[in-house]
Amino acid sequence: MIIRPHNSTRMERSAGLGYASNPLDRLGQYRDHPEKHAEFWADPAKHLVVFEGDIPLLRLDDGVHSPFFNDHQVAGLSPSQETIFLGILAQTPVFALNLPPRPADMGQTDDGLVSLDLRSLGVQGLLPPDELGILAQAKSLLSWHKIHPFCAQCGGKTESASAGWKRQCTGCQAQHFPRTDPVSIMLLVKGDRCVLGRQARFVANSYSCLAGFIEPGETLEDAVRRELFEEAGIETGKVRYLSCQPWPFPSSLMIGCLAEALTEKLAIDYDELEDARWFTRDEVKGMLTRTHPDGLICPPPIAIANSLMHAWAFDGETP
Repeated sequence: MIIRPHNSTRMERSAGLGYASNPLDRLGQYRDHPEKHAEFWADPAKHLVVFEGDIPLLRLDDGVHSPFFNDHQVAGLSPSQETIFLGILAQTPVFALNLPPRPADMGQTDDGLVSLDLRSLGVQGLLPPDELGILAQAKSLLSWHKIHPFCAQCGGKTESASAGWKRQCTGCQAQHFPRTDPVSIMLLVKGDRCVLGRQARFVANSYSCLAGFIEPGETLEDAVRRELFEEAGIETGKVRYLSCQPWPFPSSLMIGCLAEALTEKLAIDYDELEDARWFTRDEVKGMLTRTHPDGLICPPPIAIANSLMHAWAFDGETP
């Protein structure tokens, strides 16, 4: 077995974002080797991460949350509807299990288990970054299995294969693989001002970077320019990639950029945004530090939008 060491000293901005740190060696070369999969599963020391529907289940031991279960600890839970081999953590196999969802978010239970959505886990900082990244990987894969029970080619039933990293049609034998949806997210700047917007679903007084899915046949840079023109009516010049973030809701890759505004007049698409406006650098600093005089805020530090705003407002990054 070849185990590659996890690089915990990565220097790129992406490394500090929520869900972006994942220490697993995924051992993709063994996914089509059932005997290796069986060997990993038979390891009594293996870690099991457990989801009930879309919600991760945690153990609470002496006030410390853990996403890792052993065979004995899952024995009294519902049977798993899906099992995926995630990889190796310090020579220990890690699997994801998908149990039926509970009727509602139950919080902490009488048996010392905690049921809490992955977004809240990230915001509240209840888990170390590496463990949060493992849960993000598991959630994305489990969500993909849930919405792909049938073949897109012939409509036949599909079955899980390759240790959970593929679905194969039982009819036409077509193979289907997990997908990641690329999303451009960008901070539009001109001098000491930037454009931020908000959607109606945002928490009160919160503004963020604009974003949108990258379309087929489109570069990242052109996606940034298109989205900014469609949502805000601004023409864009230079576009510079800064960082990216896995976003497991359900399975996106947020690709963060700084963009140069060539025009200033906003033409807001109110079907997409509730509001958008220009902000000064000092205002953005106040939003990041929660000291804005009008009580305006921005996404929390786990989000790439926060990182983009911080890079421009405090670190002096430019497109």
